[in-house]
Amino acid sequence: MRTLPYADPGNPDTRSPLRFLTWLARKQLGVITLGSILGTIWMIAQAVMPWAIGQGIDGIASGDTGVAMRWVAVIAGLGLVQALVGIARHRAAVANWLYSAFRTIQVVTRHAARTGPAVPAKMPTGEVAATASSDAAHIGHAFEVISRFAGAIASYIVVSIIVLTTSVPLGLIVLIGVPLLVAGVTPILRPLQRRQRQQREALGKLTALGADTVAGLRVLRGIGGESVFLGRYTERSAKVRSAGNRLAGTHSLLGGIMVLLPGIFLVLLTWVGARMVLDGSIRPGALVAMYGFAFFLVIPVRTAGEMAFVAARAMVAARRVLNLLEIDRDVRSGGAEADGPADGSTDAGPDWGRLADTETGLDVTPGTMTMLVADDPSFTASVADRLGRLVPETGVAVEGRPLDELPLAEMRRRIVVSDPEPALFTGTLRTSLDPHGRHDDATLTHALSVASGDDILETLRDGLDSVVEERGRSLSGGQRQRVALARVLVKDPEVLVLVEPTSAVDAHTEAAIAGRLREARAGRTTVAATASPLMLAQADVVVWFTNGKVAATGTHEELLRTAPDYRWTVTREEEYV
Repeated sequence: MRTLPYADPGNPDTRSPLRFLTWLARKQLGVITLGSILGTIWMIAQAVMPWAIGQGIDGIASGDTGVAMRWVAVIAGLGLVQALVGIARHRAAVANWLYSAFRTIQVVTRHAARTGPAVPAKMPTGEVAATASSDAAHIGHAFEVISRFAGAIASYIVVSIIVLTTSVPLGLIVLIGVPLLVAGVTPILRPLQRRQRQQREALGKLTALGADTVAGLRVLRGIGGESVFLGRYTERSAKVRSAGNRLAGTHSLLGGIMVLLPGIFLVLLTWVGARMVLDGSIRPGALVAMYGFAFFLVIPVRTAGEMAFVAARAMVAARRVLNLLEIDRDVRSGGAEADGPADGSTDAGPDWGRLADTETGLDVTPGTMTMLVADDPSFTASVADRLGRLVPETGVAVEGRPLDELPLAEMRRRIVVSDPEPALFTGTLRTSLDPHGRHDDATLTHALSVASGDDILETLRDGLDSVVEERGRSLSGGQRQRVALARVLVKDPEVLVLVEPTSAVDAHTEAAIAGRLREARAGRTTVAATASPLMLAQADVVVWFTNGKVAATGTHEELLRTAPDYRWTVTREEEYV
Protein backbone atom coordinates (compact mmCIF):
# COMPACT_ATOMS: atom_id res chain seq x y z
CA MET A 1 0.00 0.00 0.00
CA ARG A 2 1.15 3.53 -0.75
CA THR A 3 1.46 6.45 1.63
CA LEU A 4 -1.10 9.18 0.99
CA PRO A 5 -1.03 11.97 0.06
CA TYR A 6 1.52 11.58 -2.73
CA ALA A 7 4.82 13.42 -2.48
CA ASP A 8 4.25 14.43 -6.10
CA PRO A 9 0.91 13.70 -7.82
CA GLY A 10 2.44 14.35 -11.27
CA ASN A 11 1.38 16.45 -14.23
CA PRO A 12 -2.00 15.32 -15.60
CA ASP A 13 -2.97 14.93 -19.25
CA THR A 14 -5.58 17.66 -19.69
CA ARG A 15 -6.35 17.24 -23.38
CA SER A 16 -9.69 15.50 -22.71
CA PRO A 17 -11.58 13.84 -19.85
CA LEU A 18 -10.74 10.39 -21.25
CA ARG A 19 -7.04 11.23 -21.44
CA PHE A 20 -7.14 12.51 -17.86
CA LEU A 21 -8.72 9.26 -16.63
CA THR A 22 -6.22 7.27 -18.70
CA TRP A 23 -3.39 9.23 -17.07
CA LEU A 24 -4.76 8.33 -13.64
CA ALA A 25 -4.98 4.68 -14.68
CA ARG A 26 -1.35 4.63 -15.83
CA LYS A 27 -0.26 6.08 -12.50
CA GLN A 28 -1.75 3.12 -10.63
CA LEU A 29 -1.57 0.45 -13.32
CA GLY A 30 -0.05 -2.11 -10.95
CA VAL A 31 -2.88 -1.87 -8.42
CA ILE A 32 -5.50 -1.90 -11.19
CA THR A 33 -3.91 -5.05 -12.65
CA LEU A 34 -3.76 -6.73 -9.24
CA GLY A 35 -7.37 -5.82 -8.51
CA SER A 36 -8.49 -7.09 -11.92
CA ILE A 37 -6.69 -10.42 -11.43
CA LEU A 38 -8.16 -10.87 -7.97
CA GLY A 39 -11.59 -9.80 -9.23
CA THR A 40 -11.36 -12.32 -12.06
CA ILE A 41 -10.44 -15.19 -9.72
CA TRP A 42 -13.18 -14.14 -7.29
CA MET A 43 -15.90 -13.99 -9.93
CA ILE A 44 -14.80 -17.19 -11.70
CA ALA A 45 -14.91 -19.03 -8.37
CA GLN A 46 -18.52 -17.92 -8.07
CA ALA A 47 -19.26 -18.72 -11.70
CA VAL A 48 -18.16 -22.34 -11.51
CA MET A 49 -19.93 -22.96 -8.22
CA PRO A 50 -23.29 -23.91 -9.90
CA TRP A 51 -21.43 -26.27 -12.23
CA ALA A 52 -19.68 -27.97 -9.28
CA ILE A 53 -23.00 -28.28 -7.44
CA GLY A 54 -24.56 -29.83 -10.55
CA GLN A 55 -21.73 -32.36 -10.81
CA GLY A 56 -22.21 -33.31 -7.17
CA ILE A 57 -25.93 -33.78 -7.67
CA ASP A 58 -25.29 -36.05 -10.66
CA GLY A 59 -22.94 -38.07 -8.44
CA ILE A 60 -25.64 -38.46 -5.82
CA ALA A 61 -28.23 -39.34 -8.49
CA SER A 62 -25.96 -42.10 -9.82
CA GLY A 63 -25.38 -43.49 -6.32
CA ASP A 64 -21.61 -42.82 -6.35
CA THR A 65 -20.88 -41.49 -2.87
CA GLY A 66 -17.15 -41.07 -3.56
CA VAL A 67 -17.79 -38.80 -6.55
CA ALA A 68 -20.31 -36.79 -4.53
CA MET A 69 -17.84 -36.29 -1.66
CA ARG A 70 -15.10 -35.17 -4.03
CA TRP A 71 -17.41 -32.53 -5.48
CA VAL A 72 -18.38 -31.48 -1.96
CA ALA A 73 -14.67 -30.89 -1.32
CA VAL A 74 -14.42 -28.89 -4.55
CA ILE A 75 -17.40 -26.75 -3.52
CA ALA A 76 -15.82 -26.12 -0.10
CA GLY A 77 -12.54 -25.16 -1.79
CA LEU A 78 -14.34 -22.74 -4.12
CA GLY A 79 -16.04 -21.15 -1.13
CA LEU A 80 -12.70 -20.75 0.64
CA VAL A 81 -11.17 -19.18 -2.48
CA GLN A 82 -14.09 -16.77 -2.74
CA ALA A 83 -13.66 -15.70 0.90
CA LEU A 84 -9.89 -15.21 0.86
CA VAL A 85 -9.59 -13.74 -2.62
CA GLY A 86 -12.68 -11.60 -2.00
CA ILE A 87 -10.97 -9.92 0.96
CA ALA A 88 -7.83 -9.20 -1.06
CA ARG A 89 -9.91 -7.98 -4.03
CA HIS A 90 -11.84 -5.60 -1.82
CA ARG A 91 -8.62 -4.15 -0.40
CA ALA A 92 -7.26 -3.64 -3.92
CA ALA A 93 -10.54 -2.06 -5.05
CA VAL A 94 -10.56 0.38 -2.12
CA ALA A 95 -6.90 1.17 -2.81
CA ASN A 96 -7.79 1.98 -6.41
CA TRP A 97 -10.55 4.28 -5.19
CA LEU A 98 -8.29 6.08 -2.71
CA TYR A 99 -5.28 6.38 -5.03
CA SER A 100 -7.24 7.92 -7.91
CA ALA A 101 -9.35 10.16 -5.65
CA PHE A 102 -6.34 11.41 -3.67
CA ARG A 103 -4.32 12.05 -6.81
CA THR A 104 -7.22 14.04 -8.27
CA ILE A 105 -7.63 16.04 -5.05
CA GLN A 106 -3.91 16.80 -4.92
CA VAL A 107 -3.83 17.86 -8.57
CA VAL A 108 -6.78 20.18 -8.03
CA THR A 109 -5.57 21.69 -4.76
CA ARG A 110 -2.00 22.07 -6.04
CA HIS A 111 -3.27 23.87 -9.13
CA ALA A 112 -5.54 26.11 -7.07
CA ALA A 113 -2.61 27.00 -4.80
CA ARG A 114 -0.26 27.59 -7.75
CA THR A 115 -2.65 29.89 -9.59
CA GLY A 116 -3.33 31.97 -6.48
CA PRO A 117 -6.31 34.32 -6.85
CA ALA A 118 -7.01 33.26 -10.47
CA VAL A 119 -9.17 30.22 -9.55
CA PRO A 120 -11.51 31.92 -7.01
CA ALA A 121 -11.77 34.90 -9.37
CA LYS A 122 -13.06 32.73 -12.22
CA MET A 123 -14.82 29.91 -10.35
CA PRO A 124 -17.00 30.08 -7.21
CA THR A 125 -15.41 28.73 -4.04
CA GLY A 126 -18.18 26.15 -3.72
CA GLU A 127 -17.37 24.83 -7.19
CA VAL A 128 -13.71 24.43 -6.29
CA ALA A 129 -14.58 22.63 -3.05
CA ALA A 130 -17.05 20.34 -4.81
CA THR A 131 -14.49 19.50 -7.50
CA ALA A 132 -11.90 18.55 -4.88
CA SER A 133 -14.35 16.42 -2.92
CA SER A 134 -17.40 15.15 -4.79
CA ASP A 135 -15.90 14.89 -8.28
CA ALA A 136 -12.75 13.21 -6.97
CA ALA A 137 -14.93 10.64 -5.18
CA HIS A 138 -16.87 9.92 -8.40
CA ILE A 139 -13.62 9.31 -10.25
CA GLY A 140 -12.41 7.06 -7.44
CA HIS A 141 -15.65 5.05 -7.60
CA ALA A 142 -15.08 4.32 -11.28
CA PHE A 143 -11.64 2.89 -10.52
CA GLU A 144 -13.07 0.84 -7.66
CA VAL A 145 -15.54 -0.92 -9.99
CA ILE A 146 -12.83 -1.91 -12.49
CA SER A 147 -11.82 -5.05 -10.58
CA ARG A 148 -15.42 -6.30 -10.41
CA PHE A 149 -16.01 -5.39 -14.04
CA ALA A 150 -12.96 -7.40 -15.12
CA GLY A 151 -14.29 -10.34 -13.10
CA ALA A 152 -17.73 -9.90 -14.66
CA ILE A 153 -16.31 -10.18 -18.19
CA ALA A 154 -14.19 -13.23 -17.29
CA SER A 155 -17.08 -14.97 -15.53
CA TYR A 156 -19.34 -14.40 -18.54
CA ILE A 157 -16.77 -16.05 -20.75
CA VAL A 158 -16.38 -19.01 -18.37
CA VAL A 159 -20.14 -19.44 -18.05
CA SER A 160 -20.54 -19.25 -21.82
CA ILE A 161 -17.94 -21.99 -22.32
CA ILE A 162 -19.56 -24.23 -19.72
CA VAL A 163 -23.04 -23.69 -21.13
CA LEU A 164 -21.90 -24.18 -24.73
CA THR A 165 -20.21 -27.40 -23.72
CA THR A 166 -23.38 -28.52 -22.02
CA SER A 167 -25.78 -27.32 -24.73
CA VAL A 168 -25.25 -25.24 -27.86
CA PRO A 169 -28.75 -23.65 -27.74
CA LEU A 170 -28.27 -22.53 -24.16
CA GLY A 171 -24.79 -21.26 -24.98
CA LEU A 172 -26.13 -19.21 -27.88
CA ILE A 173 -28.74 -17.68 -25.60
CA VAL A 174 -25.97 -16.54 -23.27
CA LEU A 175 -23.73 -15.26 -26.08
CA ILE A 176 -26.53 -13.36 -27.80
CA GLY A 177 -28.29 -12.22 -24.63
CA VAL A 178 -25.30 -10.43 -23.12
CA PRO A 179 -24.81 -7.94 -26.01
CA LEU A 180 -28.56 -7.34 -26.09
CA LEU A 181 -28.55 -6.51 -22.40
CA VAL A 182 -25.73 -4.00 -22.85
CA ALA A 183 -27.41 -2.52 -25.94
CA GLY A 184 -30.63 -2.06 -23.97
CA VAL A 185 -28.85 0.06 -21.39
CA THR A 186 -26.78 2.23 -23.76
CA PRO A 187 -29.55 4.66 -24.91
CA ILE A 188 -30.13 5.75 -21.32
CA LEU A 189 -26.51 6.66 -20.61
CA ARG A 190 -26.41 9.92 -22.61
CA PRO A 191 -29.43 11.58 -20.92
CA LEU A 192 -28.17 10.23 -17.61
CA GLN A 193 -24.80 11.92 -18.16
CA ARG A 194 -26.47 15.19 -19.19
CA ARG A 195 -28.74 15.26 -16.13
CA GLN A 196 -25.83 14.40 -13.86
CA ARG A 197 -23.99 17.43 -15.22
CA GLN A 198 -27.02 19.69 -14.74
CA GLN A 199 -27.58 18.48 -11.19
CA ARG A 200 -23.89 18.85 -10.39
CA GLU A 201 -23.77 22.42 -11.70
CA ALA A 202 -26.90 23.39 -9.76
CA LEU A 203 -25.44 21.90 -6.57
CA GLY A 204 -22.16 23.76 -7.09
CA LYS A 205 -23.98 27.08 -7.43
CA LEU A 206 -26.01 26.35 -4.31
CA THR A 207 -22.85 25.49 -2.36
CA ALA A 208 -21.17 28.69 -3.55
CA LEU A 209 -24.19 30.79 -2.52
CA GLY A 210 -24.27 29.11 0.89
CA ALA A 211 -20.56 29.71 1.47
CA ASP A 212 -20.86 33.37 0.47
CA THR A 213 -23.92 33.86 2.68
CA VAL A 214 -22.23 32.30 5.73
CA ALA A 215 -19.08 34.37 5.16
CA GLY A 216 -21.12 37.58 5.03
CA LEU A 217 -23.74 36.69 7.64
CA ARG A 218 -22.69 39.42 10.05
CA VAL A 219 -22.96 42.05 7.33
CA LEU A 220 -26.35 40.70 6.19
CA ARG A 221 -27.70 40.95 9.72
CA GLY A 222 -26.43 44.49 9.97
CA ILE A 223 -28.33 45.65 6.89
CA GLY A 224 -31.35 43.40 7.37
CA GLY A 225 -30.65 41.37 4.23
CA GLU A 226 -31.11 37.90 5.71
CA SER A 227 -34.57 37.42 4.23
CA VAL A 228 -33.35 38.39 0.75
CA PHE A 229 -30.57 35.84 0.75
CA LEU A 230 -32.85 33.24 2.34
CA GLY A 231 -35.17 33.69 -0.63
CA ARG A 232 -32.27 33.29 -3.06
CA TYR A 233 -31.08 30.17 -1.26
CA THR A 234 -34.58 28.72 -1.31
CA GLU A 235 -34.84 29.38 -5.05
CA ARG A 236 -31.48 27.73 -5.72
CA SER A 237 -32.44 24.78 -3.49
CA ALA A 238 -35.60 24.27 -5.55
CA LYS A 239 -33.50 24.14 -8.72
CA VAL A 240 -31.19 21.56 -7.16
CA ARG A 241 -34.17 19.49 -6.05
CA SER A 242 -35.72 19.67 -9.52
CA ALA A 243 -32.44 18.64 -11.16
CA GLY A 244 -32.08 15.85 -8.61
CA ASN A 245 -35.59 14.57 -9.32
CA ARG A 246 -34.87 14.46 -13.05
CA LEU A 247 -31.62 12.63 -12.42
CA ALA A 248 -33.34 10.22 -10.02
CA GLY A 249 -35.99 9.44 -12.63
CA THR A 250 -33.39 8.54 -15.23
CA HIS A 251 -31.39 6.60 -12.66
CA SER A 252 -34.50 4.69 -11.57
CA LEU A 253 -35.28 3.87 -15.19
CA LEU A 254 -31.77 2.49 -15.59
CA GLY A 255 -32.13 0.45 -12.41
CA GLY A 256 -35.51 -0.91 -13.51
CA ILE A 257 -34.14 -1.94 -16.90
CA MET A 258 -31.20 -3.60 -15.20
CA VAL A 259 -33.71 -5.74 -13.28
CA LEU A 260 -36.14 -6.32 -16.15
CA LEU A 261 -33.69 -7.37 -18.86
CA PRO A 262 -31.76 -9.88 -16.72
CA GLY A 263 -35.11 -11.18 -15.50
CA ILE A 264 -36.28 -11.86 -19.05
CA PHE A 265 -32.94 -13.45 -19.77
CA LEU A 266 -33.25 -15.75 -16.74
CA VAL A 267 -36.77 -16.82 -17.65
CA LEU A 268 -35.75 -17.67 -21.22
CA LEU A 269 -32.67 -19.58 -20.11
CA THR A 270 -34.57 -21.54 -17.45
CA TRP A 271 -37.46 -22.40 -19.78
CA VAL A 272 -35.18 -23.75 -22.49
CA GLY A 273 -33.09 -25.68 -19.95
CA ALA A 274 -36.17 -27.29 -18.35
CA ARG A 275 -37.46 -28.51 -21.72
CA MET A 276 -34.06 -30.01 -22.50
CA VAL A 277 -34.10 -31.95 -19.23
CA LEU A 278 -37.54 -33.30 -20.08
CA ASP A 279 -36.44 -34.59 -23.48
CA GLY A 280 -33.21 -36.05 -22.03
CA SER A 281 -30.76 -33.68 -23.72
CA ILE A 282 -29.10 -32.76 -20.41
CA ARG A 283 -28.86 -34.41 -16.98
CA PRO A 284 -30.68 -33.21 -13.82
CA GLY A 285 -27.44 -31.86 -12.38
CA ALA A 286 -27.02 -29.71 -15.47
CA LEU A 287 -30.53 -28.31 -14.92
CA VAL A 288 -29.61 -27.31 -11.37
CA ALA A 289 -26.44 -25.75 -12.73
CA MET A 290 -28.50 -23.80 -15.27
CA TYR A 291 -30.65 -22.41 -12.48
CA GLY A 292 -27.50 -21.40 -10.65
CA PHE A 293 -26.04 -19.83 -13.77
CA ALA A 294 -29.28 -17.98 -14.38
CA PHE A 295 -29.15 -16.38 -10.93
CA PHE A 296 -25.40 -15.81 -11.04
CA LEU A 297 -25.57 -13.97 -14.37
CA VAL A 298 -27.52 -11.19 -12.66
CA ILE A 299 -24.31 -10.20 -10.84
CA PRO A 300 -22.08 -9.58 -13.88
CA VAL A 301 -24.97 -7.96 -15.77
CA ARG A 302 -25.54 -5.51 -12.94
CA THR A 303 -21.80 -4.98 -12.60
CA ALA A 304 -21.63 -4.10 -16.30
CA GLY A 305 -24.49 -1.64 -15.83
CA GLU A 306 -22.80 -0.15 -12.76
CA MET A 307 -19.57 0.22 -14.71
CA ALA A 308 -21.40 2.08 -17.46
CA PHE A 309 -23.05 4.34 -14.90
CA VAL A 310 -19.92 5.19 -12.91
CA ALA A 311 -17.89 5.63 -16.10
CA ALA A 312 -20.39 8.20 -17.36
CA ARG A 313 -20.30 9.97 -14.01
CA ALA A 314 -16.49 9.86 -13.95
CA MET A 315 -16.37 11.48 -17.41
CA VAL A 316 -18.56 14.33 -16.13
CA ALA A 317 -16.37 14.68 -13.03
CA ALA A 318 -13.19 14.64 -15.13
CA ARG A 319 -14.58 17.38 -17.35
CA ARG A 320 -15.21 19.54 -14.28
CA VAL A 321 -11.69 18.86 -13.02
CA LEU A 322 -10.31 19.92 -16.41
CA ASN A 323 -12.41 23.10 -16.32
CA LEU A 324 -10.60 24.05 -13.14
CA LEU A 325 -7.18 22.98 -14.44
CA GLU A 326 -7.68 25.14 -17.53
CA ILE A 327 -7.62 28.25 -15.34
CA ASP A 328 -4.07 29.52 -15.49
CA ARG A 329 -2.44 31.87 -13.04
CA ASP A 330 -2.49 35.53 -13.96
CA VAL A 331 1.18 36.01 -13.15
CA ARG A 332 3.61 33.94 -15.21
CA SER A 333 7.28 33.31 -14.59
CA GLY A 334 9.42 35.58 -16.73
CA GLY A 335 12.51 33.37 -16.88
CA ALA A 336 14.14 30.08 -15.98
CA GLU A 337 13.73 29.25 -12.34
CA ALA A 338 16.99 29.70 -10.51
CA ASP A 339 18.12 27.48 -7.70
CA GLY A 340 18.38 29.24 -4.40
CA PRO A 341 17.73 28.85 -0.71
CA ALA A 342 14.08 28.32 0.10
CA ASP A 343 14.32 30.26 3.35
CA GLY A 344 14.87 33.60 1.65
CA SER A 345 18.57 34.00 2.42
CA THR A 346 20.61 36.03 0.02
CA ASP A 347 23.15 34.99 -2.55
CA ALA A 348 24.92 36.62 -5.47
CA GLY A 349 22.63 38.62 -7.72
CA PRO A 350 20.87 41.97 -8.02
CA ASP A 351 19.93 44.06 -5.02
CA TRP A 352 16.27 43.13 -4.71
CA GLY A 353 15.61 46.07 -2.43
CA ARG A 354 16.33 48.54 -5.23
CA LEU A 355 12.83 48.66 -6.74
CA ALA A 356 11.55 51.26 -9.18
CA ASP A 357 7.93 51.63 -10.26
CA THR A 358 7.94 53.27 -13.69
CA GLU A 359 4.17 53.80 -13.59
CA THR A 360 4.15 55.99 -10.48
CA GLY A 361 7.75 57.17 -10.31
CA LEU A 362 8.39 55.36 -7.00
CA ASP A 363 12.01 54.51 -6.16
CA VAL A 364 12.68 52.32 -3.13
CA THR A 365 16.06 52.74 -1.49
CA PRO A 366 17.53 49.39 -0.31
CA GLY A 367 17.68 48.81 3.44
CA THR A 368 15.17 51.51 4.32
CA MET A 369 11.68 51.54 5.78
CA THR A 370 9.59 53.22 3.11
CA MET A 371 5.91 54.00 3.60
CA LEU A 372 3.35 54.80 0.92
CA VAL A 373 0.46 57.21 1.45
CA ALA A 374 -2.36 58.33 -0.84
CA ASP A 375 -5.81 59.80 -0.29
CA ASP A 376 -7.21 56.51 -1.63
CA PRO A 377 -5.85 53.48 0.30
CA SER A 378 -6.74 51.15 -2.57
CA PHE A 379 -4.16 52.96 -4.73
CA THR A 380 -1.24 52.24 -2.39
CA ALA A 381 -2.51 48.66 -2.08
CA SER A 382 -2.31 48.37 -5.87
CA VAL A 383 1.26 49.71 -5.78
CA ALA A 384 2.08 47.01 -3.21
CA ASP A 385 0.60 44.38 -5.54
CA ARG A 386 2.86 45.59 -8.34
CA LEU A 387 5.94 45.60 -6.13
CA GLY A 388 5.14 42.01 -5.14
CA ARG A 389 4.25 40.98 -8.71
CA LEU A 390 0.74 39.90 -7.79
CA VAL A 391 -0.65 41.32 -11.04
CA PRO A 392 0.11 40.25 -14.64
CA GLU A 393 1.99 43.43 -15.60
CA THR A 394 3.82 45.34 -12.89
CA GLY A 395 5.90 48.08 -14.52
CA VAL A 396 8.41 47.53 -11.68
CA ALA A 397 12.13 47.03 -12.22
CA VAL A 398 14.91 45.64 -10.01
CA GLU A 399 18.12 47.57 -10.69
CA GLY A 400 16.77 48.40 -14.14
CA ARG A 401 15.67 44.85 -14.96
CA PRO A 402 11.88 44.40 -15.35
CA LEU A 403 10.42 42.40 -12.50
CA ASP A 404 8.16 40.58 -14.98
CA GLU A 405 11.21 39.03 -16.65
CA LEU A 406 12.69 37.52 -13.48
CA PRO A 407 12.03 33.94 -12.34
CA LEU A 408 8.81 33.93 -10.34
CA ALA A 409 9.94 31.34 -7.78
CA GLU A 410 13.07 33.31 -6.94
CA MET A 411 11.09 36.55 -6.76
CA ARG A 412 8.65 34.95 -4.32
CA ARG A 413 11.60 34.07 -2.08
CA ARG A 414 13.00 37.59 -2.20
CA ILE A 415 9.86 39.74 -2.04
CA VAL A 416 6.96 38.91 0.25
CA VAL A 417 3.65 40.79 0.35
CA SER A 418 1.45 40.58 3.44
CA ASP A 419 -2.23 41.22 2.72
CA PRO A 420 -4.45 43.31 5.03
CA GLU A 421 -6.83 40.36 5.44
CA PRO A 422 -4.68 37.49 6.76
CA ALA A 423 -5.49 33.90 5.80
CA LEU A 424 -5.01 31.45 8.67
CA PHE A 425 -5.61 27.73 8.34
CA THR A 426 -6.64 25.08 10.83
CA GLY A 427 -3.66 23.85 12.85
CA THR A 428 -1.40 24.89 15.67
CA LEU A 429 -0.09 28.39 16.16
CA ARG A 430 3.34 26.99 15.40
CA THR A 431 2.31 25.77 11.93
CA SER A 432 0.52 29.07 11.29
CA LEU A 433 3.80 30.90 11.89
CA ASP A 434 6.13 28.34 10.32
CA PRO A 435 4.28 26.00 7.93
CA HIS A 436 7.48 24.20 6.85
CA GLY A 437 8.83 23.72 10.39
CA ARG A 438 12.21 25.32 9.65
CA HIS A 439 12.57 27.57 12.71
CA ASP A 440 12.99 27.01 16.43
CA ASP A 441 10.74 28.28 19.21
CA ALA A 442 13.01 31.25 19.96
CA THR A 443 12.66 32.56 16.40
CA LEU A 444 8.88 32.16 16.45
CA THR A 445 8.55 33.79 19.85
CA HIS A 446 10.75 36.71 18.75
CA ALA A 447 8.63 37.26 15.63
CA LEU A 448 5.48 37.30 17.77
CA SER A 449 7.12 39.79 20.13
CA VAL A 450 7.99 42.11 17.23
CA ALA A 451 4.36 41.89 16.11
CA SER A 452 3.32 42.70 19.71
CA GLY A 453 1.74 39.26 20.00
CA ASP A 454 3.05 38.32 23.45
CA ASP A 455 -0.49 38.45 24.80
CA ILE A 456 -1.54 35.83 22.25
CA LEU A 457 0.89 33.31 23.72
CA GLU A 458 -0.23 34.22 27.24
CA THR A 459 -3.92 33.63 26.50
CA LEU A 460 -3.39 30.31 24.70
CA ARG A 461 -3.15 27.37 27.08
CA ASP A 462 -0.63 25.34 25.05
CA GLY A 463 1.41 28.25 23.72
CA LEU A 464 2.82 27.63 20.24
CA ASP A 465 1.13 24.22 20.19
CA SER A 466 -2.35 25.68 20.75
CA VAL A 467 -4.86 24.95 18.02
CA VAL A 468 -5.90 27.81 15.74
CA GLU A 469 -9.31 27.20 14.19
CA GLU A 470 -10.10 27.63 10.50
CA ARG A 471 -9.61 31.25 9.35
CA GLY A 472 -8.39 32.04 12.88
CA ARG A 473 -11.93 32.14 14.28
CA SER A 474 -10.60 31.50 17.79
CA LEU A 475 -8.59 34.75 17.60
CA SER A 476 -9.73 38.36 17.47
CA GLY A 477 -9.25 40.47 14.36
CA GLY A 478 -6.23 42.21 15.84
CA GLN A 479 -4.69 38.91 16.95
CA ARG A 480 -5.13 37.43 13.48
CA GLN A 481 -3.43 40.45 11.96
CA ARG A 482 -0.51 40.20 14.36
CA VAL A 483 -0.09 36.46 13.74
CA ALA A 484 0.00 37.15 10.00
CA LEU A 485 2.63 39.87 10.54
CA ALA A 486 4.71 37.52 12.69
CA ARG A 487 4.47 34.88 9.97
CA VAL A 488 6.14 37.11 7.36
CA LEU A 489 8.69 38.29 9.91
CA VAL A 490 9.70 34.66 10.50
CA LYS A 491 10.39 34.30 6.79
CA ASP A 492 12.62 37.43 6.97
CA PRO A 493 12.62 38.23 3.23
CA GLU A 494 14.96 40.71 1.58
CA VAL A 495 11.96 42.89 0.70
CA LEU A 496 8.85 42.93 2.89
CA VAL A 497 5.76 44.70 1.55
CA LEU A 498 2.99 45.32 4.09
CA VAL A 499 -0.53 46.56 3.38
CA GLU A 500 -2.23 48.23 6.34
CA PRO A 501 -0.42 45.97 8.83
CA THR A 502 -1.91 47.64 11.94
CA SER A 503 -5.44 48.51 10.84
CA ALA A 504 -7.07 46.15 13.38
CA VAL A 505 -5.09 47.02 16.52
CA ASP A 506 -5.35 49.81 19.09
CA ALA A 507 -3.04 52.82 19.17
CA HIS A 508 -0.86 51.50 22.02
CA THR A 509 -0.25 48.19 20.22
CA GLU A 510 0.29 50.00 16.94
CA ALA A 511 2.99 52.20 18.42
CA ALA A 512 4.74 49.16 19.86
CA ILE A 513 4.60 47.32 16.52
CA ALA A 514 5.96 50.33 14.62
CA GLY A 515 9.01 50.69 16.87
CA ARG A 516 9.78 46.99 17.05
CA LEU A 517 9.29 46.53 13.31
CA ARG A 518 11.80 49.26 12.54
CA GLU A 519 14.36 47.65 14.85
CA ALA A 520 13.75 44.08 13.61
CA ARG A 521 13.97 45.05 9.93
CA ALA A 522 17.08 47.20 10.24
CA GLY A 523 19.21 46.74 7.14
CA ARG A 524 16.35 45.09 5.24
CA THR A 525 14.00 46.78 2.79
CA THR A 526 10.50 47.28 4.16
CA VAL A 527 7.66 48.95 2.28
CA ALA A 528 4.33 49.63 4.00
CA ALA A 529 1.12 51.03 2.56
CA THR A 530 -0.42 52.86 5.49
CA ALA A 531 -1.78 56.25 6.59
CA SER A 532 -1.22 55.64 10.30
CA PRO A 533 0.74 58.51 11.92
CA LEU A 534 2.26 56.08 14.43
CA MET A 535 3.65 53.92 11.65
CA LEU A 536 4.68 56.88 9.48
CA ALA A 537 6.66 58.39 12.35
CA GLN A 538 9.02 55.38 12.21
CA ALA A 539 9.62 55.56 8.45
CA ASP A 540 12.94 56.49 6.90
CA VAL A 541 11.11 57.74 3.81
CA VAL A 542 7.44 58.55 3.28
CA VAL A 543 6.14 58.73 -0.29
CA TRP A 544 3.03 60.81 -0.97
CA PHE A 545 1.05 60.05 -4.14
CA THR A 546 -1.29 62.40 -5.97
CA ASN A 547 -3.19 61.49 -9.14
CA GLY A 548 -1.32 58.19 -9.41
CA LYS A 549 2.17 59.74 -9.28
CA VAL A 550 4.77 60.48 -6.63
CA ALA A 551 4.05 64.02 -5.47
CA ALA A 552 6.47 64.34 -2.55
CA THR A 553 8.97 62.35 -0.52
CA GLY A 554 10.55 62.94 2.85
CA THR A 555 10.13 62.08 6.48
CA HIS A 556 6.73 62.18 8.17
CA GLU A 557 7.55 65.46 9.90
CA GLU A 558 8.77 67.08 6.68
CA LEU A 559 5.65 66.14 4.73
CA LEU A 560 3.38 67.36 7.52
CA ARG A 561 4.99 70.79 7.14
CA THR A 562 5.27 70.96 3.34
CA ALA A 563 2.35 68.92 1.90
CA PRO A 564 -1.11 70.14 3.03
CA ASP A 565 -2.96 67.31 1.26
CA TYR A 566 -0.72 64.77 2.98
CA ARG A 567 -1.33 66.44 6.33
CA TRP A 568 -5.09 66.35 5.85
CA THR A 569 -5.03 62.67 4.75
CA VAL A 570 -2.95 61.59 7.73
CA THR A 571 -4.37 63.83 10.49
CA ARG A 572 -7.67 64.99 8.97
CA GLU A 573 -6.65 68.52 9.99
CA GLU A 574 -6.19 71.54 7.74
CA GLU A 575 -3.44 73.08 9.85
CA TYR A 576 -0.51 71.39 11.46
CA VAL A 577 0.64 72.74 14.77
